[in-house]
Amino acid sequence: MNTMLRSWHEFLEGEDGPTAVEYAMMLALIIVVCIAILGTLGHNMHQTFDRVWDGIRGHG
Repeated sequence: MNTMLRSWHEFLEGEDGPTAVEYAMMLALIIVVCIAILGTLGHNMHQTFDRVWDGIRGHG
């Protein structure tokens, strides 16, 4: 158990710990932005397909 705690302490005290946290925060921000973009695009695509479908039904 002490070995595991010591390795965690060394990881957090070294340069790799804060860097890993920074990368995780950047990744989380990128994921949130991607979800927001995909949500907007999905809504716009749904509206476009609805208009196309309405046009097809109107001519059929």
